[in-house]
Amino acid sequence: MIRKLASYIGQYKRQTILTPVMMVGEVLMETLIPFVMALLVDNGVQQGNMRLIILYGLLMLLCAFASLYFGVMGGRYGATASTGYAANLRRAMNDRIQTYSFANIDKFSTAGLVTRMTTDVTNVQNAFQMLLRIAVRAPVTLVVSMIMCFVQNVRLSLIFLVAVVFLSVCLSLIVRAAMKRFSEVFSRYDDLNASVQENVSAIRVVKAFVREDYENKKFSAAASTIYRLFIRAEKVVALNSPVMMLTVYASMLTLSWLGAKAVVTDGGLTLGQLQAMFTYIMSVLMALMMLSMIFVMLTMSAASARRVMEVLDEKPDLANPEKPVMAVKDGAIDFDHVTFAYKAGTGEATLKDIDLHIRSGETIGIIGGTGSGKSSLVSLVSRLYDVNEGTVRVGGVDVRQYDMEVLRNAVSVVLQKNVLFSGTILDNLRWGKEDATLDECRAACAAACADEFIDRLPDGYETRIEQGGTNVSGGQKQRLCIARALLKSPKVLILDDSTSAVDTATDAKIRKAFREQIPGTTKLIIAQRISSVQDADRILVLDDGMVNGFASHEELLRTNEIYREIYETQTKGGGDFDRPEQKGSDEV
Repeated sequence: MIRKLASYIGQYKRQTILTPVMMVGEVLMETLIPFVMALLVDNGVQQGNMRLIILYGLLMLLCAFASLYFGVMGGRYGATASTGYAANLRRAMNDRIQTYSFANIDKFSTAGLVTRMTTDVTNVQNAFQMLLRIAVRAPVTLVVSMIMCFVQNVRLSLIFLVAVVFLSVCLSLIVRAAMKRFSEVFSRYDDLNASVQENVSAIRVVKAFVREDYENKKFSAAASTIYRLFIRAEKVVALNSPVMMLTVYASMLTLSWLGAKAVVTDGGLTLGQLQAMFTYIMSVLMALMMLSMIFVMLTMSAASARRVMEVLDEKPDLANPEKPVMAVKDGAIDFDHVTFAYKAGTGEATLKDIDLHIRSGETIGIIGGTGSGKSSLVSLVSRLYDVNEGTVRVGGVDVRQYDMEVLRNAVSVVLQKNVLFSGTILDNLRWGKEDATLDECRAACAAACADEFIDRLPDGYETRIEQGGTNVSGGQKQRLCIARALLKSPKVLILDDSTSAVDTATDAKIRKAFREQIPGTTKLIIAQRISSVQDADRILVLDDGMVNGFASHEELLRTNEIYREIYETQTKGGGDFDRPEQKGSDEV
């Protein structure tokens, strides 16, 4: 994992190398200052030699400025390297997510992916910067200070060795306990983000049903869980301070007693050397304290790093073949004994032994109860999922043999959940064709009956759409999505219950435009209303993932019980039909 994460340093290798170099320079300059100060006291102050006092003073000043320079440059290089590294990670994660199939995305919640690209990457970034700076500074300070202590006095330096061993044991126990708690914390961030995302995206429903208190309680529960886990972890980490202070004061008292005795009685230590040793003991113990915090930070970031790598290591379920077919001949569609389950081998198949053959240019209506597999069926045409058994062919070629971009450009899909993006109406339409002219956009909107309301808007096609299309009605949103799909000039057009929010008159106009303007395009229309599909060339009736009927409207009325029941229920005013025994959902 470390090797893979390091590969994303990329163009910031120079800053990554220079940062620890600067930190070593800073430590060396800092540790020279107490040594020079000891010489100043012993050879200058006590001897009354002003020339040496000035010389050593200037040398100390030079060391201080050099240490400041190295520290500033180390901070600058470290910040550049860590922020650049985080940017590379986020870019790589985003690029990988764009290659995911729907099956891959199903493994991660939306909130989970957001957390990984924000909080988790930030934790990795902070740990990376700490590794470059503190993780270099602390051990170098420890080693250099210990060496300088032994230079001053070997016997008294043994105090430091005892303190280092004691503090190392205590800190290792603290870190080990904290690691378990911090690992649990970050897995809970997904719940918190999911609560926020769901609440904000559905805020109109929340307010319509006066459920603010419920949402507040749900958010508070998720936030309280993270709070409790953090408190448990921080309680363990807080033990660092008393253990550190105990070691520092014990070492200082021992050094004061033995050092004073050495200075006064046996003369084995000078006053300047004793003063330097006090400085070094603080440096040694503070270095150990920093190391303990590094371990805690690395523990926190290790959980985040694993979550980041899960996204980067996830292999897309769908991939292009070695020599993909780069053109779709026509809109003919064949399902040859297709069986499909969202998680192969883990449950009942959503589609079972589907055998259908659709000619190019045909209009096919698809109808059936909730959970019958309508959306699942059409998702196989553009290869949003792969079949488990059998073959799906478009234009006479197995969809697995096409370049996926070529196939999906030839198959326009208007999904059940219509999505518009922030920007103008024209910006949203050009998702279908990036270089579409205004006239092309007008023609597509006319076919989708969207021009009727666009022309009434003050800014027309330059009207700004808010995020999620919240400032347009459901029917307007559906018509814009249909127009966007038509701009691709597809071989196959799939409407997944995409006219449910428009009135029947507008629905009829859209179908009439399809017949007249795109006669060569194969049209698959999923609907709940019989009126939306009754004039189709053929109508497919699905029931529990199987084909129950496939014929014209008139023939199905004569021969298909399910279709006749739907028709009679709706013509008698019963509305949309769902067979009562069917449960679940066929949403993609």
